[in-house]
Amino acid sequence: MFAAPTHMERYGRPLLLLGLLLPLCAAVTDDRISDRYGVYWNSSNPRFFRGDYIVEVAINDYLDIYCPHYEVPEPVERMEHYVLYMVNYDGYTSCDHHRKGFKRWECNRPQSPSGPLKFSEKFQLFTPFSLGFEFRPGHEYYYISSPHPNLAGKPCLKLKVYVKPTSSCLVISSIAAGGDGLRLMWLC
Repeated sequence: MFAAPTHMERYGRPLLLLGLLLPLCAAVTDDRISDRYGVYWNSSNPRFFRGDYIVEVAINDYLDIYCPHYEVPEPVERMEHYVLYMVNYDGYTSCDHHRKGFKRWECNRPQSPSGPLKFSEKFQLFTPFSLGFEFRPGHEYYYISSPHPNLAGKPCLKLKVYVKPTSSCLVISSIAAGGDGLRLMWLC
């Protein structure tokens, strides 16, 4: 008959492996400084006219969206207000936020005394926030805007964000419940 494995035999090797892999995971994510990309979300931005406004980001980079801002008073009907949505590819191509899209931000204070509204998106694998979004390397994400109902007829503004693949894979490991060994998940 075989003796039951000892506690050290059962958990020692997976814990040792986990201890060796954790510093590697930290090295993979800490070796670069994040970049910031600014997008001025208004109808006078020429990058929106070509229909191919694409920003390439890496994990841990930021996208800053700057809303329209007017320092000199303008008639309300001339000021741009937008509701920005994150949508799927179909919503992006048709500029329809009703196709599996959700409201991300609202540019609704064009005369703010403190300057333009700025919204920031951090492209991260995991988020601690309930309203945060998790992004995957090698995938595209789409943003569109719907003009305020009082501004019907304004052009559809849309942006494609491509999250570049990482040069290394991130390893996440855990000891499975029930003692059936170490489980590894590779995120590339």
